Amino acid sequence: MRSSIFAWRTSKMSAEMNRWNSSRSCIINFLPNFNVSSRCSKNCFIAGSLEIKMSRKGISTEEKKARMLQLFYERKEFFQLKDLEKIAPKEKGIIVNSVKDVLQSLVDDGAVDTDKIGTSIYFWAFPSKALNSKKRKANELEDQLAEANKKLKLTVDSITELKSGCDNSRERNGYLDEIMELEIQKKVLDKDMEKYADCNPITLRRMQEQTTKLKEAANRWTDNVFNVKSWCKRKFNMEDQELDKQFGIPADFDYVD
Repeated sequence: MRSSIFAWRTSKMSAEMNRWNSSRSCIINFLPNFNVSSRCSKNCFIAGSLEIKMSRKGISTEEKKARMLQLFYERKEFFQLKDLEKIAPKEKGIIVNSVKDVLQSLVDDGAVDTDKIGTSIYFWAFPSKALNSKKRKANELEDQLAEANKKLKLTVDSITELKSGCDNSRERNGYLDEIMELEIQKKVLDKDMEKYADCNPITLRRMQEQTTKLKEAANRWTDNVFNVKSWCKRKFNMEDQELDKQFGIPADFDYVD
């Protein structure tokens, strides 16, 4: 009896292991990105695990907007937000949580119209609106192109005119030589002017302004010294000569005229 049970259990375990190995081979051959791990010890199947990592690529915002517009163009109806939150996920694969943001983006772009009727807000967009919008944009681009071509023609004509006036004539070469000579003379005169920079009226005026400011500052400090001397005389009952000697103040110390 025991031998029969053991044989039955062995055959069943062998069949299970063969079936798992077969499944593992299929997974590895057809799904190479799946990670499969297994462990076997002493002819006994202990454990098996299958780890599948799948990445779902989300729909971009522009794709959602295109799908939402397509829904409007196909239905040609007026919708409320709650209607679109039910229809868009089923027909266009746009998740419910993003329907409101996508719709508002289309409204901001002017691709979808909206209006409040009573207490409800309705949204709509028809293919004719998109066609008219594209025609209007095409007309604007054509006007811009025409204006750019006009400016380009004016620029080309101006360049052509300037080139025609730059011919290497004898008169032109004479003017160029004269300009070069005048530039050399100017450099020489500038060097001579540097020697007499101290006599420059502008420099003299600046020096006078600085001298006035320095005199005012010197007299201000002189006044401060006299104030300190007066305070010391009253506080310590000292004479001028003694104070001048203690603080090294010259006998002819006075305001600057």
